[in-house]
Amino acid sequence: MAKTSSVEKNNRRRKMVARDSVKRKALKAVIMDQGKPMDERFRAQLKLAALPRNSAAVRIRNRCEVTGRPRAYYRKLKMSRMALRELGSLGLIPGLVKSSW
Repeated sequence: MAKTSSVEKNNRRRKMVARDSVKRKALKAVIMDQGKPMDERFRAQLKLAALPRNSAAVRIRNRCEVTGRPRAYYRKLKMSRMALRELGSLGLIPGLVKSSW
Protein backbone atom coordinates (compact mmCIF):
# COMPACT_ATOMS: atom_id res chain seq x y z
CA MET A 1 0.00 0.00 0.00
CA ALA A 2 1.36 3.40 -0.99
CA LYS A 3 1.80 6.25 1.44
CA THR A 4 -1.44 8.14 1.91
CA SER A 5 0.36 11.45 1.49
CA SER A 6 1.60 10.45 -1.98
CA VAL A 7 -1.87 9.43 -3.09
CA GLU A 8 -3.39 12.65 -1.74
CA LYS A 9 -0.69 14.76 -3.38
CA ASN A 10 -1.49 13.14 -6.71
CA ASN A 11 -5.23 13.76 -6.17
CA ARG A 12 -4.50 17.45 -5.48
CA ARG A 13 -2.53 17.59 -8.73
CA ARG A 14 -5.48 16.11 -10.64
CA LYS A 15 -7.79 18.79 -9.23
CA MET A 16 -5.33 21.55 -10.12
CA VAL A 17 -4.97 20.24 -13.68
CA ALA A 18 -8.74 20.18 -14.09
CA ARG A 19 -9.02 23.70 -12.68
CA ASP A 20 -6.28 25.33 -14.79
CA SER A 21 -6.44 23.34 -18.04
CA VAL A 22 -8.54 25.89 -19.96
CA LYS A 23 -6.33 28.82 -18.90
CA ARG A 24 -3.16 26.86 -19.68
CA LYS A 25 -4.44 25.86 -23.13
CA ALA A 26 -5.39 29.46 -23.99
CA LEU A 27 -1.97 30.78 -22.95
CA LYS A 28 -0.18 28.09 -24.95
CA ALA A 29 -2.27 28.99 -28.01
CA VAL A 30 -1.18 32.63 -27.70
CA ILE A 31 2.46 31.62 -27.24
CA MET A 32 2.46 29.38 -30.32
CA ASP A 33 0.66 31.88 -32.59
CA GLN A 34 3.38 33.37 -34.81
CA GLY A 35 1.00 36.10 -36.01
CA LYS A 36 0.81 37.76 -32.59
CA PRO A 37 3.29 40.46 -31.59
CA MET A 38 6.37 39.30 -29.70
CA ASP A 39 5.62 41.29 -26.53
CA GLU A 40 2.11 39.79 -26.25
CA ARG A 41 3.51 36.29 -26.66
CA PHE A 42 6.17 37.03 -24.04
CA ARG A 43 3.53 38.28 -21.56
CA ALA A 44 1.55 35.09 -22.14
CA GLN A 45 4.68 33.06 -21.49
CA LEU A 46 5.24 34.90 -18.19
CA LYS A 47 1.63 34.24 -17.16
CA LEU A 48 2.06 30.56 -18.00
CA ALA A 49 5.24 30.41 -15.92
CA ALA A 50 3.39 32.06 -13.01
CA LEU A 51 0.85 29.23 -12.87
CA PRO A 52 1.58 26.48 -10.33
CA ARG A 53 3.77 23.69 -11.65
CA ASN A 54 1.42 21.07 -10.27
CA SER A 55 -1.31 22.33 -12.60
CA ALA A 56 0.56 20.80 -15.58
CA ALA A 57 -0.84 17.47 -16.77
CA VAL A 58 2.62 15.89 -17.01
CA ARG A 59 2.97 16.11 -13.21
CA ILE A 60 0.18 13.56 -12.66
CA ARG A 61 1.38 10.06 -11.84
CA ASN A 62 -0.82 7.10 -12.79
CA ARG A 63 -1.58 5.21 -9.59
CA CYS A 64 -3.55 2.07 -8.80
CA GLU A 65 -7.09 2.89 -7.62
CA VAL A 66 -6.99 -0.02 -5.17
CA THR A 67 -3.54 0.21 -3.59
CA GLY A 68 -2.05 3.49 -4.80
CA ARG A 69 0.97 1.71 -6.28
CA PRO A 70 2.66 3.91 -8.92
CA ARG A 71 4.32 1.17 -10.98
CA ALA A 72 3.07 -1.70 -13.15
CA TYR A 73 -0.12 0.25 -13.88
CA TYR A 74 -2.69 -0.90 -16.45
CA ARG A 75 -4.37 2.21 -17.88
CA LYS A 76 -7.43 0.39 -19.15
CA LEU A 77 -8.21 -1.06 -15.72
CA LYS A 78 -6.72 1.76 -13.59
CA MET A 79 -4.96 -0.70 -11.31
CA SER A 80 -1.59 -2.32 -10.77
CA ARG A 81 -0.68 -5.82 -11.83
CA MET A 82 -0.71 -7.08 -8.25
CA ALA A 83 -4.17 -5.73 -7.48
CA LEU A 84 -5.38 -7.14 -10.81
CA ARG A 85 -4.03 -10.59 -9.99
CA GLU A 86 -5.49 -10.56 -6.48
CA LEU A 87 -8.96 -9.42 -7.55
CA GLY A 88 -8.87 -11.77 -10.55
CA SER A 89 -8.06 -14.73 -8.31
CA LEU A 90 -11.00 -13.84 -6.10
CA GLY A 91 -13.26 -13.69 -9.16
CA LEU A 92 -14.12 -10.00 -8.72
CA ILE A 93 -13.13 -8.92 -12.25
CA PRO A 94 -15.65 -10.07 -14.89
CA GLY A 95 -14.14 -11.93 -17.83
CA LEU A 96 -10.72 -12.39 -16.23
CA VAL A 97 -9.55 -15.97 -15.82
CA LYS A 98 -6.25 -16.70 -14.13
CA SER A 99 -4.25 -19.00 -16.33
CA SER A 100 -2.82 -22.18 -14.90
CA TRP A 101 -1.31 -25.27 -16.48
